[in-house]
Amino acid sequence: MTGSILRGIGSFYTVLCEEDGQEYTLRAQKKLRHQKLTPMVGDRVRFTPGKGEEEGWLEEILPRKSMLIRPSVANVEMLMLVVAGVPQPDMMLVDKLIVRAERGGMQPVICVNKIDLGSDLAQTLAQEYAGTRLRIFSVSARTGEGIPELREAMRGHVTCLAGQSAVGKSSLLNALFGLNLETGGLSRKTERGRHTTRRAEMMVLDGMLVLDTPGFSLLEMESGIEPQEFAALYPEYDALAGKCRFQPCLHDREPGCAVRAAVEGGSLSAARWNRYRELLGEVRTNWKGRYG
Repeated sequence: MTGSILRGIGSFYTVLCEEDGQEYTLRAQKKLRHQKLTPMVGDRVRFTPGKGEEEGWLEEILPRKSMLIRPSVANVEMLMLVVAGVPQPDMMLVDKLIVRAERGGMQPVICVNKIDLGSDLAQTLAQEYAGTRLRIFSVSARTGEGIPELREAMRGHVTCLAGQSAVGKSSLLNALFGLNLETGGLSRKTERGRHTTRRAEMMVLDGMLVLDTPGFSLLEMESGIEPQEFAALYPEYDALAGKCRFQPCLHDREPGCAVRAAVEGGSLSAARWNRYRELLGEVRTNWKGRYG
């Protein structure tokens, strides 16, 4: 039988069967560990159901269309990066996730939640990401503004929500699908989010597959990215690459760089370019040390 992993707790996995629509509790066969394969939420798998009270066995992980290590999920088609004016958005984290989505064949989108508290962030991000393929949605989980448009954009895609704690991912799911998930908000002491989603989990909602992930604040840059490949992952820079004096150009300190000229002229965001240069530094360091 075939199905998709909805959640994993310890060594047990809950799989939604494609043939009968039922959920089965399974344990992974040892051969997967010998093959150095770890089942992920979102994986499509082959399995044999258990008999009676016995758990069944997860026997094979089918080829993945996409994969993220953090959050640890597979076969995502749309990576929805949820941000809000409160807590202070970590745009470096957002850019790292966009890079991972672009490399992994996923469609990244930004969802600005809590616009009932103000729309400045949505306007700022629209300017920062001008020239990219990114769609930016402005919503309020509290008032419902923008929720129907976001729900329609998700239809037909396997969507994963990711972002910092307390940006309102669980509240967003409640508003989108009429759920009653636990929500946390901010800790008064630390002004950081209290985790309410403790592990990645996939849900079937209104005929859609949606993955919720725990909030987090730290994400290392992926290793193994060649600097020129990294530059090409920024579509607004790649579109200008042919106008740079030197080829290839990393759009950093090179003279005659068209991207730098566009930033200085105000047609591209200086904030995003500064984050790009910082991440490029990490990419260069990782690339130099890739063999040792």
